[in-house]
Amino acid sequence: MGRWVYLNGKLVEAENAKISVFDHGLLYGDGVFEGIRAYNKKIFKLDEHVDRLYNSAKIIMLDIPISKEEFKRAIIETCKANNIVNGYIRPIVTRGVGTLGLSPWNCSNPSVIVIADTIQLYPKEMYENGLEVVTVATRRNLPEAVNPMIKSLNYLNNILAKIEGKIAGVEEVIMLNQEGYVAECSGDNIFIIKGGKIFTPPIVVGALPGITQATVAEIAEKEGLPVIEKFFSRAEMYIADEVFLTGTAAEIVPVVKIDGRVIGDGKPGKITKVLIDKFNKYVVEHGTPIE
Repeated sequence: MGRWVYLNGKLVEAENAKISVFDHGLLYGDGVFEGIRAYNKKIFKLDEHVDRLYNSAKIIMLDIPISKEEFKRAIIETCKANNIVNGYIRPIVTRGVGTLGLSPWNCSNPSVIVIADTIQLYPKEMYENGLEVVTVATRRNLPEAVNPMIKSLNYLNNILAKIEGKIAGVEEVIMLNQEGYVAECSGDNIFIIKGGKIFTPPIVVGALPGITQATVAEIAEKEGLPVIEKFFSRAEMYIADEVFLTGTAAEIVPVVKIDGRVIGDGKPGKITKVLIDKFNKYVVEHGTPIE
């Protein structure tokens, strides 16, 4: 059975899922997207992801032509068509076909797309042994320029950081904001643990509000480990007891070395392991059924 993609109200075979070269999503990165996980035939945090998609669209004045409920149904139907049990879902809304000029007002019909497939972000051994990361020179976009709260199709800021990581020989990188505080990674949120307390950068530092990030904070709270939003520097990461990253695709991945500095004892930390175990159980038990 072939793969199916939801495109503007219909399920079409993947090889026939095409949009115009004049779509402003292609010409200018003018659009928004989400990344959603499915576990055991359940879509994890579907409501939260769809809400964030619509929030991103509202910020850039992009009117999504279907309701939230219709979008959720499109996501579920795409998963069913592709027999998704454990997978990754990519809803996308582009500005639509327009002229070669910048004006979004010339784009009358946004394109609505849902792709359901599989993904593995990091090799399995990195979850077991931990990840090495580096800080890159590319700074996170200024919130006053392109606000990171917008999960937009223009991901060049993140891609440039990812390129630096590739050159340095690592899978993920840390991005600072213009003031030199830790913002986030190229595709993940970051947490540090010091003295039994868990810290993560606030949104105002230039980070996307992560749904996995919020889930991990909720789990930590239940374990008696409140997560504190805090500005912190690279130096504070180096002397942390534990560091870990979170993301829809990444889930929770331990970090054992940053910029050549060994974190803690150089192995995934005890609190991180507890959170990974609790998270793995949480995602299986929660979600919107694919039916």
